[in-house]
Amino acid sequence: MTGFPYPAGTRVVVRYRLDDGRATDALGWVHVSDATHCVIATKRGLETIALADIIASKEVPPPPPPRPRS
Repeated sequence: MTGFPYPAGTRVVVRYRLDDGRATDALGWVHVSDATHCVIATKRGLETIALADIIASKEVPPPPPPRPRS
């Protein structure tokens, strides 16, 4: 992968490999990226991901609005 293809402010899901070989996903907004890492703002906080560890990524639509309670 050459650079992270999504600009800051884009909502994405990123599947990446952990140190133990398992994979996990980060869903959130691109905070910042450079030639080697990207930072995704998720519900749990900022996740810094090495681009070399990314298996797949894609842009996703904004979350739906909350449903009104009745």
